Amino acid sequence: MRELIETFTNQLQEAFKIAENAQFKPLHQPVQNVVICGLGGSGIGAKIVSNWIQDEIKVPVTLVNEYTLPDFVGSNTLVIGSSYSGNTEETTMALDEAKVKGAQIFGVTSGGHLQAFCAQNGYDFVLVPGGNPPRSALAYSLVQLLNYFNKTGLISNGSLGEVEKSIGLINQESANIHSIAKELAEFLFGKVGVLYGETKYEGVIVRARQQFNENSKYLAWNQVIPEMNHNELVGWGGGDERFAPVFFNALDIHPRNKRRFEITKEAVRKKAGKIFNLEAKGDSLVERSLYFIHLVDWASYYLCEMNQADIMNIEIIDYLKSELGKM
Repeated sequence: MRELIETFTNQLQEAFKIAENAQFKPLHQPVQNVVICGLGGSGIGAKIVSNWIQDEIKVPVTLVNEYTLPDFVGSNTLVIGSSYSGNTEETTMALDEAKVKGAQIFGVTSGGHLQAFCAQNGYDFVLVPGGNPPRSALAYSLVQLLNYFNKTGLISNGSLGEVEKSIGLINQESANIHSIAKELAEFLFGKVGVLYGETKYEGVIVRARQQFNENSKYLAWNQVIPEMNHNELVGWGGGDERFAPVFFNALDIHPRNKRRFEITKEAVRKKAGKIFNLEAKGDSLVERSLYFIHLVDWASYYLCEMNQADIMNIEIIDYLKSELGKM
């Protein structure tokens, strides 16, 4: 896993090469809505991309992380299936339903059932390199989703350009990223992590929680501001030093939310004793997001070492799948 984290920017570059060679058929109906199906490491890219493009795309984007689709799906819906293995059962079943509903379908995968499904039915798809844990393949799904949205005219190529710029930023900040990641791991060790960020960074902090879950074998939760100011903030009345609150700070936070952050930090610090401030670097939402993502990937690696855990072990998920296979 260490090598996979180290080569994150190389994966982004490889993802661009794949995107450059991808050829897509024109969509046969105007797109009135988009549905992206995906779970876990395959689905989080969709959440992050939806945050990035929400101020540009002119049609609603719905994320589906279950077996069934919303009733509105039809011939004017673009349904995207994102499954790294190609065999995620929730995603493949949702795509079967999308076919029945006459939706326009696109796939991002490394093979498996999803590749076969798209090939047999004449749907466009992009193949990415396989053989690694899905959580380590985020770079590929981010770039392929953005590229497809761009090539189909749903967004400009601006976000793709910002992803390219982030490669230089991450490489330049490498030593600093490692230093902060170690500090963050030390702050979280032995406590329950609580991750807070603004709504536009929700995909990033969900990804952070997932990486701590899978890589570090560590329980944590996440919430966004301002939503948590309407409920969870009251829960901190029962908070104490068992908890390790982490705030994802960025320059593009809404002015009212900046003040909310300040007040929330003050209230939470009184209960938890300490808080950890993560400061984003980069000139855009995309750059800042990728900076956060790479930093937390390293923090999850260092926390795994501190927990003396096996970073690759997902026995409980394998057990779950084996039991489901008996149905």
